[in-house]
Amino acid sequence: MLLILASSAVSCTLFMNQRSPKGYVRYAVSVLDRNGLYADRPEWQEVKAAILAEAKTFTTMDQAHEAVSRAAKVAGGKHSALVPPVADTASYPEVAPEVKSLDGNILHVVLPFHTGVKVPDSLYIHTVLDFLHEHLDAKGVIVDLRGNTGGNMGPMISAVSPLLPDGIILRFKGRTRTTPISLESVLRGAGLPADGVEKLPSSTPVAILTDEGTGSSGEATLLCFRGLDNVRTFGSPSAGYASANITKFLADGYMLLITIAGDMARTGEVFCEDPVNPDVNTETPLEDAIAWIESLVPCI
Repeated sequence: MLLILASSAVSCTLFMNQRSPKGYVRYAVSVLDRNGLYADRPEWQEVKAAILAEAKTFTTMDQAHEAVSRAAKVAGGKHSALVPPVADTASYPEVAPEVKSLDGNILHVVLPFHTGVKVPDSLYIHTVLDFLHEHLDAKGVIVDLRGNTGGNMGPMISAVSPLLPDGIILRFKGRTRTTPISLESVLRGAGLPADGVEKLPSSTPVAILTDEGTGSSGEATLLCFRGLDNVRTFGSPSAGYASANITKFLADGYMLLITIAGDMARTGEVFCEDPVNPDVNTETPLEDAIAWIESLVPCI
């Protein structure tokens, strides 16, 4: 919960004042000030003061939205944004994962972006999870994250959990603390038993495919595999949005996405706004991934 009881009167006043452009900006800036990954930097203090001064003259919500959008990029970086409400879910471009077995018992799993707006979490997870459980003897697995722009990382990681070791899979490095994320916590969050996911052998080769459209939670899923001996990545550098966001809803239905931490792989590398480079930079990632798996495990 964002508001605390001791300051409820002031906080509620700020919330109600969102109905005016000035109050809307003041409230959003206060939220960014408390949470933004870069809100401890001198640049933010300068921009914050300038935007609050500008807001005193605002007469329209369009002015307020533009100012909050600018503020979000400074306090939280490029992954932060002010997002309007989703008006039409019928045309929302969300699809379920695609799974198939290629020649030689190599599995190809396509993980698209996912928010749960149109595809239920359970369908997303079990499309992949059940498929992997049916092919525990696979010679190799290709996890295709090309074009996965993000969304909710929980269902993505849960779906491919049979390919990941238990324990800490990722860390979020924030302004003042680093938070470990375990596979068990992700599975519990998805409503799955933490100890009930059957694994493929840890020696099974796993190829990850990436491109410039792999971002946000797609990159978080990618980084869960980084540093594992049986994993190799193919394609082109990712989008560079490897960071954790929180969402705050404003009075007019807009969502304020605020970056609060960078993604830290098990290797200790922190990416945040830096692209994740593949092990093999190639324009034919699927073909090269198949060839790599076949070189390790001759497929019949």
